[in-house]
Amino acid sequence: MEKATLDEGTFSLVCDCRSQLGESPVWSETEQVLYFVDIRGPSINRFDPATGELQRFMQSEEIGCIGLVRGGGFIAGLRSGIWRLDSRGKPILKLADNPEGTETSRFNDGRVGPDGRFYAGTVDESRQQAAKLYRYDSNGLAPLMEGLMTSNGLAFSPDGRTLYHVDSPVSKVTAHDFDKSAGAISGGRVLIEIPDNPAARPDGSTIDAEGCYWVAIFGAALVRRFSPTGELMAEYPVPVKCPTMPAFGGPDRRTLFVTTAGSRRPPEEMAQFPTSGSLFAMRAPVAGVPEPFFDEDI
Repeated sequence: MEKATLDEGTFSLVCDCRSQLGESPVWSETEQVLYFVDIRGPSINRFDPATGELQRFMQSEEIGCIGLVRGGGFIAGLRSGIWRLDSRGKPILKLADNPEGTETSRFNDGRVGPDGRFYAGTVDESRQQAAKLYRYDSNGLAPLMEGLMTSNGLAFSPDGRTLYHVDSPVSKVTAHDFDKSAGAISGGRVLIEIPDNPAARPDGSTIDAEGCYWVAIFGAALVRRFSPTGELMAEYPVPVKCPTMPAFGGPDRRTLFVTTAGSRRPPEEMAQFPTSGSLFAMRAPVAGVPEPFFDEDI
């Protein structure tokens, strides 16, 4: 499709990719492209907004999240565990098994932290609150939170002192003091309470340069922006019902992309929103922050 002209505050279709479950958008400053996954595709996708070109790097199992590695390639959370992949998504090395097993668990939302470690959570498909949020570094995989159903909404404040997190079915955004030197959290508190609605849940998130928290509301066709103290500042309609995760990109980091879901939705919804699963973007009123690289030496 042709390159889209973006308006401030209004999401437009930029890539008619119709993923089954688009997630984990990550902007590459080096390449000036957006990478994102299709969890159920399963694939890693490379979108060049300058040309509109999309490349898909197919995977052999569900892939929940990716991070860019210093020197090239990806670190990724798949159903089976944490993997090191090359720049075209081919497996290089399995770094850690999924400690919860693969029958009812897979890795879901995750990202590289400001300390260069990889943080990724799982989803408990049995809904027994057995999911966890993990940290991965050269010492292996270590749990940071437990008792979750769907680990989501992971983001870090621009100064690297706060970790934000969502357990989607609970509909609360929590904030935790973050120790960059140790990759540890403490002092968890509820920052944002989103009205409980099983059909509209907080999903993936990102942070802007002012420290505001942007979160996709799955099922409500919205991306919301909250202040660092948890006040709702603005909400932006998305042209499909199920946005999954926003990410800043573009040369000035003022393009806000959002991935969406396009499978396991009611037929009437898909008829009304046929571009569900595609990638949308808008000009944002503020810039985002650069995406950190995973450091294999930490």
